Amino acid sequence: MSNDAHLEEVKVDGGIAYDGGFLKIHKDHVRLPNGAVTSREYIRHPGAVVVLPVLDDGRILLERQFRYPNSQVFIEFPAGKIDEGEDPFDSAKRELEEETGYTATDWQFVATIHNAIAYSDEHLDLYLARGLTKGEAKLDEGEFLECFTATLDELLEWVRTGRITDVKTIIGTFWLDKLHRGDWKLG
Repeated sequence: MSNDAHLEEVKVDGGIAYDGGFLKIHKDHVRLPNGAVTSREYIRHPGAVVVLPVLDDGRILLERQFRYPNSQVFIEFPAGKIDEGEDPFDSAKRELEEETGYTATDWQFVATIHNAIAYSDEHLDLYLARGLTKGEAKLDEGEFLECFTATLDELLEWVRTGRITDVKTIIGTFWLDKLHRGDWKLG
């Protein structure tokens, strides 16, 4: 890979502009590659996991959940924030069981994605989960969602028609399609 120093921005000073219970917004002054100084506002995020749960019959486990900032119900894969000090794989197992009640015997890391690079350092680690066994969901207080299953063809159609617009679910669906077709293999 080439040297990227000619593209890098260097922090001059800055600090926290807002310290919320979940998100911290930073405002820094940075020196641009041409020497000019400007400001950057961004959100620090602890990271999250996304689970791509595939049942033995090939159907895919999904959730419907209301998301307040957009004031609508979204179709999503099970996902959640990585707790401080928590291993991402442990977080994936926890989130799958908490949100859906399912546990899995076969796990594979798929990829890391950065979903909002212009204003956040958030990353999401995607995991494929198979060998699913149904159990009792353990939703967090104040968390309301419903689980359902769909085929991969249905997911692809919902992405194509705009019924699924959540970026982590779109990317996860494309990964499942590539894996199902044998175009891509997991390491």
